[in-house]
Amino acid sequence: MAQYKGTMREAGRAMHLIKKREKQKEQMAVLKQRIAEETISKSKVDKKFSAHYDAVEAELKSSTVGLVTLNDMKAKQEALVKEREKQLAKREQLEERRLQLETLRDKARRKEQRRKISSLSFMLDEGDEEGDEEGVGGSPGPEAPKRRRPLGKDPAVDTSFLPDREREEEENQLREELRREWEAQRERVKSEEIEVTFSYWDGSGHRRTATMHKGSTVQQFLKKALHCLRQDFRELRSAGVEQLMYIKEDLILPHYHTFYDFIVAKARGKSGPLFSFDVHDDVRLLSDATLEKDESHAGKVVLRSWYEKNKHIFPASRWEPYDPEKKWDRYTIR
Repeated sequence: MAQYKGTMREAGRAMHLIKKREKQKEQMAVLKQRIAEETISKSKVDKKFSAHYDAVEAELKSSTVGLVTLNDMKAKQEALVKEREKQLAKREQLEERRLQLETLRDKARRKEQRRKISSLSFMLDEGDEEGDEEGVGGSPGPEAPKRRRPLGKDPAVDTSFLPDREREEEENQLREELRREWEAQRERVKSEEIEVTFSYWDGSGHRRTATMHKGSTVQQFLKKALHCLRQDFRELRSAGVEQLMYIKEDLILPHYHTFYDFIVAKARGKSGPLFSFDVHDDVRLLSDATLEKDESHAGKVVLRSWYEKNKHIFPASRWEPYDPEKKWDRYTIR
């Protein structure tokens, strides 16, 4: 039994020594490889400096032909060494600049690729680009937090309801163009001429006509009507426009309204449309209400003093001030 135990100890000791020797061999191999690498790098540096000094020596020999003093020789050698060092430093700067430009081109190319990919599916975050750059230069530390890539915009989703500066500018430009077009069309309509049939009312009718623009106001119309009526009616010779009233379809029209306002609004009075310019006889005088549909009657130009005296008598008793909010029944005559 004791002999068996001794044998086992010897075997364990032998295995331990074998492992120790293998470990030492591995360490020696690593050390040899490191020494070889240092020797190669040192030889490269030596070659670099030897080439540098060989070039300086060759240039010195070619520039110092004949007998020269020792001081001149040393000064020439120092100048050549400095010049050679400047050339080497400049070459190293150019090489470093070239490497920087190549790095910038690679970054721009990767950024363009990410932009194209994001336009097709999802946008990449700036953090991912930084992470890629770190992966190219070296791996990040073990404690660096792993950033999750955020989801971007899905091009298949309808985003027309979201604010868009370019779309809003286009819409504003289109609105402005439509507004200018509408204003030009409105001015063109206002400049159209119309023939207004009216009757000076002093208890009986005296029909006249006047040519006006659709953009003219009631006051401008009364001024022109007064100019036509003064020579035939003595009471109008000293009257002014402010003393006249214009009654259309039993409504007293304000002086500041234009014909265009009534035409566009398709305004109606008690006995028909205010202005459709197809004047017919007053249906009340014909006692036949069935004739009144879309027919306009001649308006009345009246002195305000005459209205104040006779406003309780027909037809002045039916006249009311114009109210744009009030709607009159189309077929009702009171």
